Amino acid sequence: MSAFMPWLDRASRAFWRINGRPVDLAGAHRWLAAPTHDARTVGDGWLRAAAEAHGGTVREQDGGGLLADMSQLDGPDFKASALRPEVRDFYEHTSHWRLEVWTRWSPLFRPGGELVSRYFGRRVQQLALPTRPLDVAHGMDSRVSTIVGTDGEQLAAAWIRKLRSTGEYVYSGCYSARVLPRSHQPSVHVAFPLEAGNVQVFLRPRVSSTGALELSSPAGAFGDNGAYVVVQHRGRAHAARVPLHETFRVYTDSEGTLRTDHALRLWSATALRLHYKLTPATDT
Repeated sequence: MSAFMPWLDRASRAFWRINGRPVDLAGAHRWLAAPTHDARTVGDGWLRAAAEAHGGTVREQDGGGLLADMSQLDGPDFKASALRPEVRDFYEHTSHWRLEVWTRWSPLFRPGGELVSRYFGRRVQQLALPTRPLDVAHGMDSRVSTIVGTDGEQLAAAWIRKLRSTGEYVYSGCYSARVLPRSHQPSVHVAFPLEAGNVQVFLRPRVSSTGALELSSPAGAFGDNGAYVVVQHRGRAHAARVPLHETFRVYTDSEGTLRTDHALRLWSATALRLHYKLTPATDT
């Protein structure tokens, strides 16, 4: 089976080349330029190469956040000043927060999720979605490393999450704020590096009337918020928009505890729901 997997990975990339469109990552489609990896096993191995590509360095620091300042998302539809302080602190000082996670798969999608996690996610140490509640019973370890430019300013952040019980990688994403071509409203951009490609999600931000942060990757056209697969082959890149849609709601409950509801849908069918309880690390 292990000898078959590299062939399957190459076939998968060929599928996306055929079903995607050619893109110029240095020109018109620069908004899709994001870290990739040069080996089958991802983990956090992409991080230093991504920093060097920006002419920057990796900074390991206590209190690093996914965004240096949430005001980077300010635009016609979003104002960071309207967020609850706890929500804003989580994104600006993510490594100061501890995560507890609960998962619930749709019975229809759980078998497929188990196959993807077992034969892809765990093998390549990327996008290994938990499929059993006990997988996350001990929570997730969360580490943030920032990519900084020569001026010391944060260009992006790597959020590395592992299962506390096994030490296995679950997610390894590159976070930044980015403006899409047909929009004046910055989006949250997350790229998950893979061998010779990546999966990317552009999330539209919104502040609710209670100060909660709502992020969504809705259905739309190529170039809108949503999910994309990018593959590279022989110096060329292809990209495809995929029918994967996510919603996040980051809020405080009636007792002041910070929580996140996360739903993942394929087309209009909900495949997976996750719930996070977020507590300041000093409180644990």
